[in-house]
Amino acid sequence: MLVAMAGLPGTGKTAIAEAIGARLLKPVVSVDPIESAILRAGIDADQPTGLAAYLVAEALAETVLRAGHGAIIDAVNAVDPAREQWVNLAARAGEPLRFLEVVCSDLGVHRNRLEARERDLPHVTSPTWHAVEQSLDEYAEWSGSSGDVERLTLDSVEPLETLVQRALAFLARPVDSPPTAP
Repeated sequence: MLVAMAGLPGTGKTAIAEAIGARLLKPVVSVDPIESAILRAGIDADQPTGLAAYLVAEALAETVLRAGHGAIIDAVNAVDPAREQWVNLAARAGEPLRFLEVVCSDLGVHRNRLEARERDLPHVTSPTWHAVEQSLDEYAEWSGSSGDVERLTLDSVEPLETLVQRALAFLARPVDSPPTAP
């Protein structure tokens, strides 16, 4: 199975993805470290390094899927073209796809997490709270074929373990089975 995370920076996608990956023994392919490596290689920051990172993540995930393993994609996936990328990859690989969308309903908690997080990505500038607020307006509604893929929305104001258990239950359901109430 291919699992694609979605959500704004600082909502907790990476923590959830890493916990799920550890429990399921599935690799987490994260876009941010890939972009950091691209920048570390000397590619100018004014180039489309974000797009390049998504494409590298796709190539890595495709290799893992073709080897018969699942993968978890850790990326913002804020717009339909990014989400469709994973829909198309799952179709090419003949694997089911599930989205885990992470939100944080408490803007104060979200802002504190964003501003307090420390990442070892020296070449990637962490977004400011102002940039995340602007991203809220640009975060696209789910549509197209990505709107047809099963998706679970997790509110990261809940404890991490609760979110991980909910996500694992969602991922364990047979494909195309009806969703259960939260």
